[in-house]
Amino acid sequence: MLPAMPGAEAACYHQRMEVLSRQTYLDNAATTYPKPEAVYRAMDHFAREVGGSPGRSGHHRSLEAGREVLRARDAVARLFGIDDPSRIVFTKNATEALNLVIQGVLTSGGHAVITSLEHNSVWRPLEAMARAGTSSYSIVEGGPDGLLDPSLIEEALLPSTRLVVCTHASNVTGSLLPICDIAELCARRGIPLLVDAAQTAGRYVLDPVGTGIQYLAFTGHKELFGPQGTGGLYVAPGWEVEPLLYGGTGSRSESSLQPDFLPDRCESGTLNAMGLAGLRAGVGFVTATGVDEIRRHEGELFERLSSGLLSLRGVTMYGPPDWESRVGLVLFNIKGLTSSEVASRLDAAYGICVRSGLHCSPLAHRTIGTLENGAVRASFSYQNTGEDVDCLLDALSDICRSR
Repeated sequence: MLPAMPGAEAACYHQRMEVLSRQTYLDNAATTYPKPEAVYRAMDHFAREVGGSPGRSGHHRSLEAGREVLRARDAVARLFGIDDPSRIVFTKNATEALNLVIQGVLTSGGHAVITSLEHNSVWRPLEAMARAGTSSYSIVEGGPDGLLDPSLIEEALLPSTRLVVCTHASNVTGSLLPICDIAELCARRGIPLLVDAAQTAGRYVLDPVGTGIQYLAFTGHKELFGPQGTGGLYVAPGWEVEPLLYGGTGSRSESSLQPDFLPDRCESGTLNAMGLAGLRAGVGFVTATGVDEIRRHEGELFERLSSGLLSLRGVTMYGPPDWESRVGLVLFNIKGLTSSEVASRLDAAYGICVRSGLHCSPLAHRTIGTLENGAVRASFSYQNTGEDVDCLLDALSDICRSR
């Protein structure tokens, strides 16, 4: 029971509770919420009815935990069109998957090429390695609309280039990058391509084998609708990487050497089996719904929001204007207000969750000219509705009038 509060304080409390009760969640590019009910049920079932450590014992609970991990691996492989599920390495997020490749491929030095639209999960490990003198990298500049000319990547390649890293869709502008063209030019030079699919896995059809992608990093907690602490990496045959971690794998335990086969080689330590049970259910939701249907629905929400924002005075939108060149997030600013002020007012007064600031991607903000103040990002998932978009537009209209 809550302690007694003075009248004014109680009024503020009840007003806040009313706002929260009609909350509109538009921060899905950070993490999707809510998850499909099947995800909650799968994790609850694992915690209550399974509970064992996968691959670590011979009893029935451990064996069932191992089967749950295999089911999750199979589900992800099918979604990405991969015949051999063992090429899927599970990590705790896309950041770990990206670091696994960057540090694993450049372990003995070399040069990397990245774009100016990359997340800090790409930029920071490369910068750390460059400062240590172990490798170098070049940044290819995108346009102010967040799009990229793939020929610029080819121009940046050096004889010492050992890796190209490219986001599939910017988490700032929402722009889709031409990974098919980039994969083709990398293939001509025999250079592996690492694609950051954190913003596209589950909402855009991915075909790493057909596209010629050697490494595909993904996270589970965004558009795959899994829980936080899940993610992974696709590794193409013939393009192995050095492990990021060494330790117990449940296999070859008699040897002091790390196993030489996937996925064990890159999966040291106990996996997040309960989380992977949720990821398997999330991928099942995506598969049952259909990636094309998810993209169609998010396209409708984008068109509804973008057309509404264009009608508001003082609002500036960023990124490509057409849906075919982007995914379901919209970046904007309101003249005379900081991005944090807008996001805070949306949350406190209207119960609308968005994200402000630099979105862990200062390179992208520098590219589009918003590095100094950042911007507001509203991002959809399949769970959002047109009513959610209208709530945001109504709130922004109020803010624009009162600024």
